[in-house]
Amino acid sequence: MSTVEPKQFTKSAMSDMVKNFLVQFKDKDGSFGYVEQIDQMYSKSSKFIVIDYNDLVLHSEIESKFNENPDEVLNAFSRAIKEILQERFPPYAEKIKDEIRARIKNYPIKRSLRQINAEIIEKMTSISGMVVRSSEVKPLAKELTYVCPDHHVTQIFLLKGMSVNVPVKCSNPKCTQNDLELKPESSRFIDFQIVRLQELPEDLPPGQLPHYIDVTIKQDLVDNARPGDRIVLTGIVRIEQESIVGVSRASSGLYRLRIDGNNIEFIGGRETKSSRRSEREEISPEDEKIIKLLSMDPNIDRRLVDSFAPHIKGHELIKEAILYLIVGSTQRVLDDGGRIRGDINIFLVGDPGTAKSEMLKFCTRIAPRGLYTSGRGSTAAGLTAAVVKDKSGIFMLEAGAVVLGDQGLVCIDEFDKMKPEDRSALHEVMEQQSVSISKGGIVATLNARTSILAAANPMYGKYDPFKNITENVNLPIPLLTRFDLIFVVRDIPSKERDRKIAEHIINLHSPTGMDKRSLIDVDILTKYLSFAKKIKPTLTTEAEEKILEYYLKMRNVESEDMITVTPRQLEGLIRIATARSRLLLKDQVDAEDAERAIYLIQSMLEDAGVDVNTGKVDLGVLQGKPRSEITKLQLFMDVLKSLEGEPKQSVEEKLFMTELVKTEKFTEEEARRYLRKMLNEASIYESKPGHYNRV
Repeated sequence: MSTVEPKQFTKSAMSDMVKNFLVQFKDKDGSFGYVEQIDQMYSKSSKFIVIDYNDLVLHSEIESKFNENPDEVLNAFSRAIKEILQERFPPYAEKIKDEIRARIKNYPIKRSLRQINAEIIEKMTSISGMVVRSSEVKPLAKELTYVCPDHHVTQIFLLKGMSVNVPVKCSNPKCTQNDLELKPESSRFIDFQIVRLQELPEDLPPGQLPHYIDVTIKQDLVDNARPGDRIVLTGIVRIEQESIVGVSRASSGLYRLRIDGNNIEFIGGRETKSSRRSEREEISPEDEKIIKLLSMDPNIDRRLVDSFAPHIKGHELIKEAILYLIVGSTQRVLDDGGRIRGDINIFLVGDPGTAKSEMLKFCTRIAPRGLYTSGRGSTAAGLTAAVVKDKSGIFMLEAGAVVLGDQGLVCIDEFDKMKPEDRSALHEVMEQQSVSISKGGIVATLNARTSILAAANPMYGKYDPFKNITENVNLPIPLLTRFDLIFVVRDIPSKERDRKIAEHIINLHSPTGMDKRSLIDVDILTKYLSFAKKIKPTLTTEAEEKILEYYLKMRNVESEDMITVTPRQLEGLIRIATARSRLLLKDQVDAEDAERAIYLIQSMLEDAGVDVNTGKVDLGVLQGKPRSEITKLQLFMDVLKSLEGEPKQSVEEKLFMTELVKTEKFTEEEARRYLRKMLNEASIYESKPGHYNRV
């Protein structure tokens, strides 16, 4: 900036200059943009207009004054808008005269939260961040009217800051009264809210804790940004006194920085297309060309899978499934207001050292909106939402990981290390896609339309192939059934595969690195996935028939090897098929997509859904007990019941074992194992040594 002293203007001269700018400015289409905005204020009953800073650049006098004293220019804007509005709609202008203001967008001086310091007090700045909490809306006094017993009026105006000097005595020089009463009906208040802004995870320097700052939001901006929104905030940096222990607040020399919000723009496009968006999701026309070219490649599905975490060898099926999870399916809103979730949930369980966490980390890196959290360090409140008490004693709602990851994905590592009561918070999130909270007088339901990708280790270190999945993983069954796909990642030594993996890892450590020829660049991959998320494909009849045929085949009650698939798996099939169609940028879900979805579900069933007792696929495994076990338990209890007879008698162990073996469903060893198991579960009891009865 030049060191030339900016000219000094009087208030009215400044207003006239701003008014000329508003009246004379033409945009590139030749229309008077700001005059039109002011004309629409009455019909929209709005109290502000939005000024694009790029238009101010042509007026160097206004701009230089803006950088020096933004408050003065904003006040001049308010006066100028009021004057123009008075010429058009005098009654409306009179009604809102004290609340008219200008909001500035596209302010060029962007700072990070770490650069907000004492140098820029009373200057304007623009920062990007994530809203992590917001307070309730309260009235803030702007003009206070006090009346003394003799009906003299004393008025107090609050121009800046938040502290009010209450008058000690009446303002009438002849009046000696000092007992003043506030008259709210003739005072003026505005809406006021405090929002906490935290650094975006991608802007965080390594090894640092995220910084945050409190922002005061007034008038029409109130309740605009909610916890979880990523925003660019333009505002003026203010200070307020902070109390020190042992010193009264009024005489404290310590101050705290705060930002007075002037305008909020959303990152990630909740506003119009012209508003700023995060660079990760910004798709330029050139990017779109690259994406369209990529989608024409006949081997695009293989290339996408190879480009996902290329530093991990193998696991193609899991990588493919994770790509479907990132893209997701379309959320359907039914005529009766019901919603069918479009987000896919995936669960990886397997041996240590099979690169599960690496895949989760990579997933959050390339997903357009992703959060990573680990089980041990997450509580139910941290995952969903918490009610916290502010220093002013207000209860505030603080958003947790799944709320902040709304319309994105949340990766939860070490899922088995979470406390059961914390894990139970996810039941509602995974099926209803919302977080309900009622604490401290706050009753709220927040959106949590997230996909969940979880990873866990088996209970005893390595996965035991001779036990069913529910015995391997220490998870409640209702939670397991909420995952669309469950993958068992086993580390089975095989000469050929081990050699390939070892060579791949050694290559990563060599200077040449990996072979990158057919891979898609990470940034382009993110943009490709965020572009794919916008497509809304429809189901074709061929795909519908394929899915229906597979579902009915699985539900066939007559057949011996019936699998208890539920409508949940049917919805999962449709979701995966739609996600595949989206990933390949198709506008219709065809038979090929349906076949691939069926293949994924089938391979999951053959992997995780096999009943180890019979070696057959049985979904009952994922829902508690496989059929083979249920029928045996039934038989066990029936034999005991018949031996007990009508007046209950205790049954001798030897006789009982002989009868069980006679049924040819039990061997002697198995019969003894079931006996121990039923004793442990307290289904039978030992009435006298060596004799048993049903409970």
